[in-house]
Amino acid sequence: MTTAVAGDGRPRRSLDRPARVALLFGLAGVGYRLVLMLLTVPGTNSDEATFGLAALHIAQGREFPVYMYGQHYMGVLESYLAAPLFALFGPSWVLLRLPLLLLFAAFLYLMYRLTRELYSPWLATVTVGLLALGSERVVRDQMTAAGGRPETKPALVLLVLIAIALAQRRVRRRWLAYTAFGLLAGATLWSDWLAVPYLAAAAAVLLAGVGRRLLGAPGLLVLGAFVVGAAPLLWDSLTAPPGKDAISVFRQLETIGGDRPTTAAEHLDGGVLQGVPLATGLCPPTGCARWQMAWGALYVPLLLVAAAMALAGLVRARRTAGVGDAAGAAPTGRPARPWIRHVATLALAAAAVASVVSYARSPASAVTPLASARYLTDLQISLPVALWPLWRATRWARPAAAVRAPARVVGAAALGVLAAVIAAMLVGTTTLVARVGSIRAEEQRASAMAAALREAGVRHVYGEYWTCNRLTFTTREQVVCAVLGQTLRPGQDRYDPYPRRVRAADRPGFVFARDGAADRAFAARLRGRGITARVTEVGDYRIYRPDVTVHPWR
Repeated sequence: MTTAVAGDGRPRRSLDRPARVALLFGLAGVGYRLVLMLLTVPGTNSDEATFGLAALHIAQGREFPVYMYGQHYMGVLESYLAAPLFALFGPSWVLLRLPLLLLFAAFLYLMYRLTRELYSPWLATVTVGLLALGSERVVRDQMTAAGGRPETKPALVLLVLIAIALAQRRVRRRWLAYTAFGLLAGATLWSDWLAVPYLAAAAAVLLAGVGRRLLGAPGLLVLGAFVVGAAPLLWDSLTAPPGKDAISVFRQLETIGGDRPTTAAEHLDGGVLQGVPLATGLCPPTGCARWQMAWGALYVPLLLVAAAMALAGLVRARRTAGVGDAAGAAPTGRPARPWIRHVATLALAAAAVASVVSYARSPASAVTPLASARYLTDLQISLPVALWPLWRATRWARPAAAVRAPARVVGAAALGVLAAVIAAMLVGTTTLVARVGSIRAEEQRASAMAAALREAGVRHVYGEYWTCNRLTFTTREQVVCAVLGQTLRPGQDRYDPYPRRVRAADRPGFVFARDGAADRAFAARLRGRGITARVTEVGDYRIYRPDVTVHPWR
């Protein structure tokens, strides 16, 4: 941003060249995701449908859930954001995702502001350009209502920006900033516990910048607003049965997958070498090539180098002005207390390292590395921190740079790494674009199956987990589904009224993935009991309508 003086003497803000280029990148990123959203790409699933059903129930005034149906640890803020749209226009996948597109646009803008605040205008532009790209793993985290991931990232970046502004005394209505900080922090914690490292980072920046003032009224404002923002989480934790509160459930989740022995190599491979590139957009969802894994190996060392650079900056600041300078005076044209930028870099680097280490230690990183890489989605916030050492080193590669040969080699290597990261993110984006046709075809098959059930007059069915809530949401609850496992025993039903309605229905239907384990087991069960049924195949699905009421586990 630049400031010009208009003819009337008043300052006017205008966009400088880095800001204009960043705006173009941002518009391209939002436009790319808008097209994908209208095409229902990435594909839908029953987890996202559960958030859609919650939004529908909120819009109708039937339910006001605190967490995703069937669990006690992931807030449903996305459902509350979509509920007004459902109330006005009716439920749909597009309207469920529309608030997430707006959140992504806010994330890009805030990341530009943060990167420019901490580092340089052109690095801010490059950061926006990279975030505008999107592999399937990244776009799924940003554009599907699956809990926490789309809304926490812009909130966390805004928290850091508020803390920096308060530290530099650039806020006129400080009470409002303290209140906003507390509300955002509380709501973010309710939405997704995975944000804790970055919440701690934002709190550290605020504490370093404001210091003892938090012991007075500002601290009370932050605490009170935090309680309000986290009220759904706090209330449910106080009223939940033993072992069902959020903290207990989250601890249990950390052990999922730990029933089989894992090796340190598996944790390193899944948690770092694949997890980091997947979460930051360098790989397709099927896994990373060896050259893409190199980013995982470099990411944490780059964060440590950035942290060392920030520590050196703090030492210089203490020598010149003193980090504890109460007045925070700065030369004209420079922001007060510039050292807070180094504190923010340290905090964001520490949050990213903590996230990677925590994930790499979990059983999920070794057992289900491709699916579980979503737990590292907040690493996108620290992308400019990891890029900053490379960005600084590239200046040594300029032909006019008066540096020695070793420095020139380092600069050329840094430039090569930056180019490789950009190329990998482009490849990840094109991989998703190439899959649009197949994703659309699968969506159409699922819609055709739902239409076939409605046309046949079937209103109650049994099906597999990844079919049920997706079917129920697609049909706007005209068809209600209860979950069966592969052995035809009752499965994981997230919303209890649905299985009750299906079990009480006369001659419910059955929908299975064609030739899957449940499909073969059910066909054998019908033959064994001598029960006849009308069978219809629609795409990848097989629909059964038995001539008598069947509950296969009985």
